[in-house]
Amino acid sequence: MSKDLTTSQVDRQNILNNEIAISEIQKNSKIECIIFEDKLYLTKNMVATFFDVEIRTIERYVSDNATELLSNGYEILKGKRLKEFIKTVNSFDVPDINVGNISNRTPQLAIFDFKSFLNIAMLLSESENARILRQLMLDIVIDLINQKTGGSTKYINKRDKDFIGAYLQEENYRREFTDALRDYVDMGNTKYAIFTDMIYQSIFKEKSREYREILKLQTKDKIRDTLYSEVLDLVASYECGLAAMIKEQSDSVGHKLNNWEVNDIFHAFELLPHWKPLIFRARTKMASRDLALRDAFHVQLDEYIKPLEREEYERFLGAEGDQIERLMQENQDVLKRLKERE
Repeated sequence: MSKDLTTSQVDRQNILNNEIAISEIQKNSKIECIIFEDKLYLTKNMVATFFDVEIRTIERYVSDNATELLSNGYEILKGKRLKEFIKTVNSFDVPDINVGNISNRTPQLAIFDFKSFLNIAMLLSESENARILRQLMLDIVIDLINQKTGGSTKYINKRDKDFIGAYLQEENYRREFTDALRDYVDMGNTKYAIFTDMIYQSIFKEKSREYREILKLQTKDKIRDTLYSEVLDLVASYECGLAAMIKEQSDSVGHKLNNWEVNDIFHAFELLPHWKPLIFRARTKMASRDLALRDAFHVQLDEYIKPLEREEYERFLGAEGDQIERLMQENQDVLKRLKERE
């Protein structure tokens, strides 16, 4: 999916919240900065010089995007911190860098940390250097995710420490649901696919076929193997509750239920108010993570997409995710036996 960082705040923030990627971008770009308070900073003059634009162009972008830039590290120095910064600049032994006209009489100074500098690069549409830097960012983010997932992001959900517990639990409730359909619903074998699709549509507004197309899954790939733990938990809750209601209704009327009777149960079940916050959470997690980590866009869930928090990137791309994936690979036989247990 093509990303235009100059127009999409979600795509910009998804990169800026990815601390692992920011570190790689910093290492690969080798942009000269001022080290102050153990962080990298650039002055407004330095930013304008790097992007080969007028200072007033930078000021215009700051004015138009102040809230976003301030949240990503842009700030105005005053007082004691300004004096400390000026002292650092004066000791900075790179005379070729134009930091601007700074002296001890400067009342305040705008500075960009490395993240807000990248933020400006994502916004600047009239700078060729900014365009090149944007492409470098996107390439590094793609390479990082591919490196962590072995080139296939469809199972990135398995790098979450909560996945295996949710997966095994859902398998148990899945069996309860299919047993209830077998024992208490008078339909052919299509009932399993029909009512599974109804669960998917209720939770994430897509049939299994649509979901497969978005994630580019192969015929042999199982949808539940690609779901995040929060989505699996909600699917399991649906399966557990529906199985109990189907059995209860069948026992009450004294016969197996037909298609219309099960449909009535399902629609009453999904309208229960306690599902609303859980469905909202599951849709937000799925749509936001898939866009950021899988480059997969769920059009029906567009309104639920938000930038991922930095903790989410650490969860799926960090050292803990590496360890979880390694343990799962080393214990595939054990996991298979657990999955197949009665």
